[in-house]
Amino acid sequence: MVGDTSAERTTLYTVMTTSFMTTFMGSSINLALPTMGQEFGSSAILASWAITSYLLASAIFLLPFGRLADMHGRRRFYLLGTILYTLFTLATARAHSMQMVIVFRLLQGLSSAMIFSTGMAILSSVYPPHKRGRALGYSVAVTYLGLTIGPFLGGMMNHYLGWRSIFYLTTLLGLGAITGIQFWLRGEWAGARGEKFDAVGSLFYMLGLLAFLYGLSSISDSPWSPYLVVLGIILLVGFALWELRIEYPILQVRLFKHNTGFAFSNLAAMINYSATYAVTFLLSVYLQVVRGYDSQAAGLILLAQPLVMTVLSPLAGTLSDQLEPRLVASLGMGCSTLSLFFFIFISSTTAPFLLVANLLLAGLGFALFASPNNNAIMGSVPMRLYGIASSTLGTMRLVGQAISMSIVTLLITLFIGRVPLTAANPATFLTCMKVSFAVFTVICILGVMASLKRGSMHQNSIGEQGQG
Repeated sequence: MVGDTSAERTTLYTVMTTSFMTTFMGSSINLALPTMGQEFGSSAILASWAITSYLLASAIFLLPFGRLADMHGRRRFYLLGTILYTLFTLATARAHSMQMVIVFRLLQGLSSAMIFSTGMAILSSVYPPHKRGRALGYSVAVTYLGLTIGPFLGGMMNHYLGWRSIFYLTTLLGLGAITGIQFWLRGEWAGARGEKFDAVGSLFYMLGLLAFLYGLSSISDSPWSPYLVVLGIILLVGFALWELRIEYPILQVRLFKHNTGFAFSNLAAMINYSATYAVTFLLSVYLQVVRGYDSQAAGLILLAQPLVMTVLSPLAGTLSDQLEPRLVASLGMGCSTLSLFFFIFISSTTAPFLLVANLLLAGLGFALFASPNNNAIMGSVPMRLYGIASSTLGTMRLVGQAISMSIVTLLITLFIGRVPLTAANPATFLTCMKVSFAVFTVICILGVMASLKRGSMHQNSIGEQGQG
């Protein structure tokens, strides 16, 4: 399969389709939430779970599904995940209550974990080393393209065609991806065939992460939530200790223990997503509920951030090949911190051009952080551990995103309560949003510290490659 130009091209097209499909869905639904909440008469808390449930399921199942795919065949899980994702996307479009939306979004998240854990690995398996970087670059570019046009196109579709049209379009993309996998993707990749599946570790991980994130997001809504948070921490500590003992773990905890660059780069990634992911959700509600913009206009304003990310990310990646990734990524997180800090002072009369300017700063920050940080992670391990490093990074990203939405859900519960997003008091939501940005600013400052702590990555990379 490696070296077959036709197979390389069709595999790239297929992976690019699923990369675009999942990110477009994730970024466009933010613009549709107020409309969905109004149609179903659901509270702001319930509406936020349409995002949180998806992230929870994706984070919880990514590692176990990735390991099972390595053992039994990545194409098989990639195809199954794409089929299920498409079916649950169509089911969401036909939902008649916010509760149904949340259930189907949770199932979407479960199936997306199969896609996230296999797509990049298949692409890396098909392309030879001298072509692999360019292929991965195209896939990342399409991922950012989905993030870029999602708010604008999703907002426009929601405004003119209704929120269900977003899910119908994503269903069509899913059908195209299924066709590509079924008829063009030949071969079955299973790099860990014959190895044992870590069922005990998987159970510890899934239950621990679920208890921690669910408990965190509902801590003001249930007297049992603090106990769930503590239980989740205990289970995750138990998971880490267990992974150090067994021969075939689902997460290489030893890398975190003995590789400082790998550990702090992943920690920085989780913190970055924890501090920045919910920004689009908050600003989407702010623009529509507080400022009174329609979803199309809101999407156009929100386009600024991912547009900068799309344009500058390749340049930042190249820059990190020449300079220390630690310095470039830390500068990026510093820009993100400034952007979050400026958002604390947002008001009901803030000029749109100031919002766009701050979103451009946020986009610059993420562009300077993401590519160099990914470069640092992959450069801190030998080539034989690229798959594990990639899966670990994906897990950190999803966990960070889930933590970000859990924090916002908690604050919405405290400030707004169980009222629909469109009926929320604008002044109260504005206060909730400012507190959220203050919390995220503090988190991002911690991320800068973690990013600087990783040390010299270029020297580490040379040493690690020598070991590989």
